[in-house]
Amino acid sequence: MSYILAIANQKGGVAKTTTAISLGGALVKAGNQVLLIDLDAQADLTLAMGLNPREIRGSIADVLLNSGNLVSLCRETMIPGLDIIPSNAEMDLAEQFLSERINHEFILRNALIAHMPDQVYDYVILDCPPALGTVTYNALFAAQLLIIPSQPEYFSAYALRSMLAAVQRVRSQGNPALQYRILITMQDLRNRVHRNFSEELRSAFKQNILQTVIEIDTKLRESSIVGLPITHYLSRTRSALQYQALAEELSQNVQEIATQTPA
Repeated sequence: MSYILAIANQKGGVAKTTTAISLGGALVKAGNQVLLIDLDAQADLTLAMGLNPREIRGSIADVLLNSGNLVSLCRETMIPGLDIIPSNAEMDLAEQFLSERINHEFILRNALIAHMPDQVYDYVILDCPPALGTVTYNALFAAQLLIIPSQPEYFSAYALRSMLAAVQRVRSQGNPALQYRILITMQDLRNRVHRNFSEELRSAFKQNILQTVIEIDTKLRESSIVGLPITHYLSRTRSALQYQALAEELSQNVQEIATQTPA
């Protein structure tokens, strides 16, 4: 089966969707086939890939609410090897009514197992809403690895407590092998507070913090406007190189992560 990554944080504004797009682009550049799934009703990922949520007929909500076929919802993007299942306003209904379905927390996982052929995608990236609701838990029960983007600042670091509690809940209720890694994002290396928080995070979380750091870069906003990952918009910029390094780090550690006892 494809390797499934969920990107989530209860705290908004931590480059969650930017990471989903940019990591997806970097993995494609490394020769992988990647599927992005937009689970957020705000549909930022969908918009950033050049699609208009208001014009979309058929979104990931069809799977969560109506047991639709995942494969039929996959759309090609401008980048060969990078596909997307978009989001639209129906995701608000999914968040509201999903819990009424039997075994609702496993609907996405079951759909991926049933409808996603192994040979199609090397990676599936789940971009989650900025809340620990039913949709985000669906992603966590489906994922093998959770990436938690976090700014090196107090409020963002404080929100990690809720995310780690969610990981423990998911492990105890049906996905015991779920691993997590924290990704430091939007770091300003000139900022002493950022540097100090980064050091504290590394000291506290050790192997569960990724070595790659994503720094602040205005070019990331530009890439979203043109509908391309930074890796394909300006491939030699600092942020593009950092996301390429992140893709390499994850690719090298996927097998190691899979054999580790969850910590």
